[in-house]
Amino acid sequence: MTMNSDAVGRVSSEINITPLIDVLLVLLIIFMVIVPVMPKGEHAMLPATAGLASSTGNPIVLEVSGRPDGSLIYRLNQVDVKQADLAGKLSDIFRTRADRVLFIQGDDQIAFSHIADAVDIGHAAGAENVGLLTPGTGR
Repeated sequence: MTMNSDAVGRVSSEINITPLIDVLLVLLIIFMVIVPVMPKGEHAMLPATAGLASSTGNPIVLEVSGRPDGSLIYRLNQVDVKQADLAGKLSDIFRTRADRVLFIQGDDQIAFSHIADAVDIGHAAGAENVGLLTPGTGR
């Protein structure tokens, strides 16, 4: 800051802007060097595309729904199956498939314990992954 006196004799103070501009230019250069080095975006793990070909085939969908009399209906890819035959049919299917994924779509009117039983049957038959479908996500 410099102190000047004018013709009347009053003292006026003025800020010397030159050092301020020098500091701002140095900061500008620093930020111009740092910005290209900073990472852009987030890193995400993407699935491998080689495994997608086997999983895009026909999915195995087990539908569990209830009748008005309280009994259950099992449908394996739109084909009715008895509960006693369900484990054997799933075993036959998963024996020849590379992707062992089973989707279970349950009726919202039955108890979840019936869906849990279907999950257990699927795991026992060889399903490695079991997905649950909500009523709106069916075929």
